[in-house]
Amino acid sequence: MSRRLCLDNFPAILLLKYQVRTRVVMPPPPRFHSSSSRAQIYTTLNHQVTCEREIKRSKFIAIAAPITNEVSAQSFLSEVRDPRATHNCWAYKLGDQFRCNDDGEPSGTAGKPIYSAIASSGLDKVMVVVIRHFGGIKLGTGGLVRAYGGVASECLKDAPTFLVKSKVSIHLEVPFDLLGRIYHLLEPFHVDDIKQDYESGVDGVTLIMFRVDHDKVESLESTIKATGNRQVRFQLQ
Repeated sequence: MSRRLCLDNFPAILLLKYQVRTRVVMPPPPRFHSSSSRAQIYTTLNHQVTCEREIKRSKFIAIAAPITNEVSAQSFLSEVRDPRATHNCWAYKLGDQFRCNDDGEPSGTAGKPIYSAIASSGLDKVMVVVIRHFGGIKLGTGGLVRAYGGVASECLKDAPTFLVKSKVSIHLEVPFDLLGRIYHLLEPFHVDDIKQDYESGVDGVTLIMFRVDHDKVESLESTIKATGNRQVRFQLQ
């Protein structure tokens, strides 16, 4: 004997459990999804600079240059180190990452003072190599710290610098009929590397890919939102 559920005998409050409800799901508002915490604005050296000082007959030669990563740092060190020198001490700073080396000097008397000079300068993505030709007079621990830190600071003090604005990659999904308007909105932001892909996977929608200065991202977000069109979606890559 088959059983059927008779809803007529159920209290009204229980009927609510069996009612079919429909719900209109609104698309989420356009928003950025940041996956790059390294995007930043920083100041670095414009080009390689050199400074030379003589302290108690020892010759100290500081050579500083901009670097982009650990590989370029090691390449720079290999390029400028002097195998005839008594010591080739160095330090570099890459964002929150840094390394330093005393190259045979007493621990903490060369590499760390060089790094402190870089940190105090406010520069980033910079490496300083200080080459020492021993002159026959020992400087002592304090003297070495002052010598290495001093020549590194002097090298960076008046060196030409420039501001680096990191670029951020953005993907923008745009309906075909809004392409002209969106391109017009992008003009003031001086975006570059613009590419367009009609195979977005969504009918009537194209994918615009470009790069923009990191410090312009929030303004661009506000500009896109101000159009009031929820069909335009974009993501930080």
